[in-house]
Amino acid sequence: MSDAQQSTPCKVEAALKPIITVLMQTSHPGNIGSAARALKTMGLSQLRLVAPYRFPDPEATALASGADDLLESLQLHDDLGSALADARVVFGSSDRRRGIRMLEIEPREFATLALDAAAIGPVAVLYGTERTGLTNDELERCQYLVTIPASPGYSSLNLASAVQVLSYELRVEALRRSGDTATLNTHRPAANEQLERFFIHLEQTLELIGFFGDRSAVKIMRRLRRLYQRGMPDEREVQILRGILTETAVAVRGRVPRKT
Repeated sequence: MSDAQQSTPCKVEAALKPIITVLMQTSHPGNIGSAARALKTMGLSQLRLVAPYRFPDPEATALASGADDLLESLQLHDDLGSALADARVVFGSSDRRRGIRMLEIEPREFATLALDAAAIGPVAVLYGTERTGLTNDELERCQYLVTIPASPGYSSLNLASAVQVLSYELRVEALRRSGDTATLNTHRPAANEQLERFFIHLEQTLELIGFFGDRSAVKIMRRLRRLYQRGMPDEREVQILRGILTETAVAVRGRVPRKT
């Protein structure tokens, strides 16, 4: 075996390391174990749980089938915000659109975009509950909606099966790239936590200037979220945007900003 062949697994694992799988309020502990097994078989190593119904649990350990290290190293979070705080890009996996206009992509395109983003920072792949999938509020945290093209007659995938499909696509793409020398992408999108603070600031400022009027603030903010999420602003750009909002509030309130 050549040195290049020996180094391929290392390159693949390194490429996949920044990708974080986030399971939202998982009802059945067996699905947590099965998801951990799916991740490990494809070389992914980061798992986060948001308010699982039961964990730790013997059923999770049993169905992990040797992926105990992922269960032991996973992160538990009480809320989605903290689970996604460091993510530069968030992909939501769901077949339920719920009337929200989003950038919809299939698994192969997802793998390409996710690995592009993973080269510059943490990437989150978010899965909803077994019964209802992702809610509107959870989908609004995502830049992309990943849909698996299942049979229209029966499109309901088990949670662990969905994790396996997307993890497989990630590994295939990472293997394809393992011999490539791609140009480094220097654009680093702002972390999800920073974007959420910006959206809160934006809504407060729009409320202050009376922008919403009789219109639905929820619908307008939803469209604005999509606009800024498509642009993927970096940290400095978010700071500039928030600076504009701060000066707008100063002007509206009739205060003179202090000189610095």
